[in-house]
Amino acid sequence: MQHLHGRHSNGKVSYLESPERRKEFTPEQLLNTIPLKDIGNIVDFGAGTGYFTIPVAKRTTGNVYALDIDVAMLEIIKEKALREQLTNIVPVQGSMEALPLPDDSIDMIIASLVLHEIEPLAPLLQQMKNVLKKEGYLICLELEPKGSSEKAPRITLERMEQGMKEAGFQVTEKFFPAETLYMLVAKKTE
Repeated sequence: MQHLHGRHSNGKVSYLESPERRKEFTPEQLLNTIPLKDIGNIVDFGAGTGYFTIPVAKRTTGNVYALDIDVAMLEIIKEKALREQLTNIVPVQGSMEALPLPDDSIDMIIASLVLHEIEPLAPLLQQMKNVLKKEGYLICLELEPKGSSEKAPRITLERMEQGMKEAGFQVTEKFFPAETLYMLVAKKTE
């Protein structure tokens, strides 16, 4: 299987859409574990093929900003949104730093299998905190490193939690939806 950080590879699309991934942990399962009711604006950071963007958009009346660096991914999301007749998805090409959103304007950021690619991570977490409203949530899904021999970049739960705390988040919940998968729910408290 190709590594996820091969941004433009067909392998990435097929993995992102694969039944194996859905079997591990469906987006619906994730959404059932997080406080999504009455949530307004959401950013799907590193949206990929819209794995979370589409189900999130169905559950909220606010805008879902599908943010990805890859235009091809955003085209896939646009097609899906059209098919599902979802009008609250806003595709945005670029990075979080360039996100044209005012501070304190977002209720939730979902970052699935993407934060391990960002180095250094601290400035990005700070930017995420800035655009979130007070009491807003950052949902992070990542793969725990299996061993030192692994070539793909990975970030441990411990390091991720530490980074979030240093950025001013409070980790409120931890889930382990699959063997090597962890999910952190962090809240902007200040």
